[in-house]
This record gives sequence, structure tokens and C-alpha cells, in this order.
Amino acid sequence: MSKLSFDPALLPVDSLGGEPPVAQERLTTQALRERFAAQPSWQPETSAEQFMRGEGAVLTPASVLLPLVARETGLTLLFTQRTAHLTDHAGQVSFPGGRQEVHDASPIETALRETEEEVGLDRRHVEVLGTLPDYLTGTGYHVTPVVALVHPPFSLHPDPGEVAEIFEVPLHFLMDGANHQRRSAEFPNGRGRRSFYAMPYERFFIWGATAGMLRNLFHFLRA
Repeated sequence: MSKLSFDPALLPVDSLGGEPPVAQERLTTQALRERFAAQPSWQPETSAEQFMRGEGAVLTPASVLLPLVARETGLTLLFTQRTAHLTDHAGQVSFPGGRQEVHDASPIETALRETEEEVGLDRRHVEVLGTLPDYLTGTGYHVTPVVALVHPPFSLHPDPGEVAEIFEVPLHFLMDGANHQRRSAEFPNGRGRRSFYAMPYERFFIWGATAGMLRNLFHFLRA
């Protein structure tokens, strides 16, 4: 994979998503259970990433877990920052997850297994709520986002070969369109100029596919 020729965190902000925040009463464990049990009619947001591979491109099946941690102060989302030496998405913020293996019974199983391997989160703490629409990435992955509640107390044991850091972000921050930035850059390998979402939080820069999947969670919860 070609390295990016730009630092996405240094690019100017083109615009903001700007939509009002998801109502606080929808950001509770029970409200989330009810939302996934009786899903509303809604329209996912299509990312420009899915057009970067060209027609007929073969994509690798993968899954990620969107771990909503049920803290006493409110729900948070757990992220990893990948180590700098990895081939794909080195140093970037991502959800725990990875490619599907032949022995995985389902995309949900892939997400749970990969999360256990990456961050050491035991699945007995994980309550799967459902999935969001599949997301196609410019790096060749067909990703199923699996949304789950994570119930403390739990311990984490990150794989040092893959994970440089684990952190959490308040869900209410991520579910506010005022914090969704649009930026643009010229991508390598002839992929042209593309726009993408970014959601900077403190010293962490959430962008690309991770931010794109968060946008779909945002639309799903607002619908």
C-alpha cells in the first residue's frame, strides 16, 4: 500500500456536517437496544472511498466492532490507534476488527474474534446490538460494522504488534454534526482528489473509513 503524501490532520476544513446532535434520550443503552430491535427507515451515506477501487475490484471481507462502553457518565466509543509499522492504515485511528477468516461463522464472529485478538476484550462483556450497512474502503476491504454494548468492568490486553493505544470518546461528541468536518486531498495511485470526513477529538484524529462508519451510525440514530 502506498503511503499517504499528506497529513490529513493538517488539511484545511472545507465544511462541517452541521446537523443537530442526536437527542440525548436516544444515546442510552435501552434506547439503542430498542433502535436496533425495531429499525427505522433511513438512508446510509455513500462514501467516495467505494469508487476508488474501480469496477470489478475484488474486495476482502472484514468486520469491525463499534464498542459502545456503558460508563456511569454516559456511553463512550472505544477506538484503537494502530502501530506505525502496519501495512494498512498505519498509525490511524480505527475500530477493533480485521479480515474474515474461513472458520468465522459470520461477520459478527469475525468482529468479536478480531476484537479479542487486538485488544483482549473478552466477549462475555459484549452485547451485540446489530450491524450497520457494509462499508467499502479505498484500500480494498468490504467491511461489516458490528455495533455492540460493552459492559464494565473489563480488562484490556492490546496486541503490541497492532495496537499502539486504546482510548474512548464520548458518544454525544461523535453524534453531533457540528463535530463532523469535511476535508479534501489528492490521494496516491491515481485515485484523484477525494473528500472525507474527520472528527478530531483532543489529540486523536478520527477520519476516513472510521469517520464514514460513524456518519452512518449518526444517520441511523437520527432517523
